[in-house]
Amino acid sequence: MMKELIGTGVALITPFNEDYSVDVEALKRVVNYNIENGINYLVVLGTTAESATLSKQEKQLVINTIVSENAGRLPLVLGIGGNNTNAVVEAIRQTDLSAFTAVLSVSPYYNKPTQEGIYQHFSRIASVSPKPIILYNVPGRTASNIAVETVVRLATDFKNIVAIKEAAGDIVQAMKLINETPDDFLVISGDDMITLPMVLAGGAGVISVIGEGFPKQFSVMVQLGLQHKVNEAYAIHYQLAPCIDYIFQEGNPAGIKAVFKAKGICNNVVRLPLVSASKTLQQKIEDFVKLM
Repeated sequence: MMKELIGTGVALITPFNEDYSVDVEALKRVVNYNIENGINYLVVLGTTAESATLSKQEKQLVINTIVSENAGRLPLVLGIGGNNTNAVVEAIRQTDLSAFTAVLSVSPYYNKPTQEGIYQHFSRIASVSPKPIILYNVPGRTASNIAVETVVRLATDFKNIVAIKEAAGDIVQAMKLINETPDDFLVISGDDMITLPMVLAGGAGVISVIGEGFPKQFSVMVQLGLQHKVNEAYAIHYQLAPCIDYIFQEGNPAGIKAVFKAKGICNNVVRLPLVSASKTLQQKIEDFVKLM
């Protein structure tokens, strides 16, 4: 079991300057803010990082900045995924993964592969990856779901496929994954609103968006859940729930960047085709941050 992946991981944003260049100093502040407030591991270049709009050089800048600022304090997970299997395989082969504990790889998007296609995609990746792999199931973005049976098959056939970030928003599917996968396979929530129910059902924790904006509260909630301290955990869940809705109301990461702006950590610039949170939503988020 990958104990480094139990608890609260966060999918780090990429802060931008007003000219849309990468704001390296703000990224350092985000990293330290999370480390200092109890997060268990950091996820680099996930969807929340707007990795789809970063150049190869910018991705390397983000990696270098986070690895350097983290300085070995927390485990790091690197997002390497896509809908071209050969390109993903080459990216894994060509990337220096020495600083990373695991690779997070999303199920192919847009192509809408069959379950056999999804299995073959991840089997190719598993055959070349020098690091453990976390599957990433997010049907809302990929337009296809990784079936429980496919996850079980992958987890059984490949010892280096060690976990899944499960973001289908389906608690029944999550419970089936927890029950049917091998005992040492980790089912990690990829949905902030149902993180606590998943943890209480036997999940390993979360890779969170809200958690990077409110790291102390969210990581405490997850730890309480892992300890089955239900009432204390749900008290925090319901405290944060309104802002979980807010940050996804106009898309991710526009919402979480508005949280960071309200906290004075970075501004809320995002790259097209995303746009910054509306003034109405920013005000709601600012008011919430003041209350916390």
